[in-house]
Amino acid sequence: MGSGTGRNASRSLGFRPTRKLLVGALAATALAAGTFGAVGASAAAPAAGAPAAPRAEAGDRDLTHSTHLTVAAATRAATAALDAARKENQRVSVAVVDRNGNTVVTLRGDGAGPQSYESAGRKAYTAVSWNAPTSVLAGRLAQAPQLKDIPGTLFLAGGAPVRDQGAPIAGIGVAGAPSGDLDEKFAEAGVAALTK
Repeated sequence: MGSGTGRNASRSLGFRPTRKLLVGALAATALAAGTFGAVGASAAAPAAGAPAAPRAEAGDRDLTHSTHLTVAAATRAATAALDAARKENQRVSVAVVDRNGNTVVTLRGDGAGPQSYESAGRKAYTAVSWNAPTSVLAGRLAQAPQLKDIPGTLFLAGGAPVRDQGAPIAGIGVAGAPSGDLDEKFAEAGVAALTK
């Protein structure tokens, strides 16, 4: 019997190979889904009488708490520093970092030089790291010149720490004015805006 005859005979009996394959595949899928669901349900259900897993929580003596400026407060401080610079026709960038030196807000004033953006962040980081204005820290370089080698720092006037009960919680850095004294004056204006 030729292949064409066999194909016609299958069709006349109502047998279609594709339909049989489809029905078989659906049956296998249903069986697999049922088995997977049963295994998943038994894995999710706790065994009867099994002890609960211990909860791992640190005690208060194992924790430290720190104070951070909100984004709104950091933005208010940066804006105040930028406004103080604008009043004196100075084009600066302002950065506010948290206690860990992470940038919270950076504002680059209109016309501020390209170097001012990074310099402001480094001054803010330096101020919060040593809890001192960077103008004071710059004076310490005479006794300890290796301080300038610490990554991320910049020992030029223009950074001011923000304190809570004497402890540093943030730093504000300003860069771009013709002198560090002006930069630091604007940074202090940012600090003052937080006490209003």
